[in-house]
Amino acid sequence: MVRMPAQSTRIFGKPGKLHNFRIMDTQKTGTLYGIGVGPGDPELLTIKAERILKSVRTVFTAASNGAGESWAARIAAPHIGPDSRIIPLYFPMKRDRKTLELAWRQNSKEVLDVLNRPEPAAFITLGDPSTYSTFTYLIRHLREMQPSIPIQVIPGITSYQAAAARLVLPLAEGEQSLAICSGARGGQEIEGILKTADNIVVLKAYRRFQSIVEVLKERSLLKNCVAVRHCGLPDESITWDIENWDGDKPSYFTLLLVKKQAERKKLENARQ
Repeated sequence: MVRMPAQSTRIFGKPGKLHNFRIMDTQKTGTLYGIGVGPGDPELLTIKAERILKSVRTVFTAASNGAGESWAARIAAPHIGPDSRIIPLYFPMKRDRKTLELAWRQNSKEVLDVLNRPEPAAFITLGDPSTYSTFTYLIRHLREMQPSIPIQVIPGITSYQAAAARLVLPLAEGEQSLAICSGARGGQEIEGILKTADNIVVLKAYRRFQSIVEVLKERSLLKNCVAVRHCGLPDESITWDIENWDGDKPSYFTLLLVKKQAERKKLENARQ
């Protein structure tokens, strides 16, 4: 019996150095790669993310409707191999636990069907896989169903990092603190965070937007705040006067950057 040589890859390890591995010899399942594709600009994907996307044959992505529409897939499209298939996984935007649990288990099974061939696959997500991402729920169910599944996370640029870069506005300096939080619970939770944090990033600032604005107004922080909607996407908008929103209504992809000790000159420069 002739033994075939192991495959080589440049994905892992130092640049220019080949690392041999035998998928069939070392593991019985393919690896799942959770890949952050950034907030919107396809050029913000990392080199490692691009390498893996071009090497896998199956790319999963989350979809919130039956049509299978996915912003992550649109962003990653230029980096996905021509022979790869993109499979949308439908995750209903509902609070019913039974409905959600059924969807998670069905989607996890679909992913496992590919990994158990064995074949590696990727799951792409907006921003970073470790920050308010669907991917974290997926791997929880995958590990419950099959704990031995190898998983690797490829970090991505978050929306708030891109927004700060877009505005040329530092998120934090020196000994300042930075808090990343969800606005889903409204102004009351933001008020508590403001007691200790010097700088705050509020994600998902849409349903409770007005209550958040009221808290910022009470603390005289409206002039130290900027709202960025759909950062990096074609319909991106930036609003400094958040009390009198002058653009489209806040959406799920609206974030706020709040600076308690903002230097007026830096804010004025960012507005230009």
